[in-house]
Amino acid sequence: MPPLLGHPLRVLLYTCKALALGHVAATYGYSCGYGWGPSMLPTFQTRDEWFVTDRSRRRGRGVRVGDCVVYAIPVEAREEGIKRVVGLPGDYVLLNSPGVGSGSMIQVPKGHCYIVGDNLPWSRDSRDFGPLPMGLIKGKVVAKVSMNGWWPPNWFTKVESGLHPQPNSLKP
Repeated sequence: MPPLLGHPLRVLLYTCKALALGHVAATYGYSCGYGWGPSMLPTFQTRDEWFVTDRSRRRGRGVRVGDCVVYAIPVEAREEGIKRVVGLPGDYVLLNSPGVGSGSMIQVPKGHCYIVGDNLPWSRDSRDFGPLPMGLIKGKVVAKVSMNGWWPPNWFTKVESGLHPQPNSLKP
């Protein structure tokens, strides 16, 4: 009687290859993650929200102002968060929330970015812990996942930049 799975070492080799491929795909490709909390309302709901992350954008590669990023929270070990990038190296950003505090600005240092949540009163972000090192960015959020309906392509909603240019009111 022939063995069902083949030689045990061959099965072990194929299992290791599959695990390595899965690791590479999740680390350097796309991954799906769960998010919760009020800091990114209305872009993301407070609970039961899943999102797709492009891990090739880790360490800030190709990240632009307005993108939502997944990052390692610098003040909490092994925790990740999602925030919107509002400043890249060399940009000047408001240090506090609009209308709160002194209204002073800082220049984002080289190798850092400035991130804030969409729901400013409920967000712990660069206003609290300062500019974020680009090395802590884990990826760019490219889609939200909501499993409503039976057709899988309808489950995904692209996450757009939340920042839109304002018309210049100084032009005649």
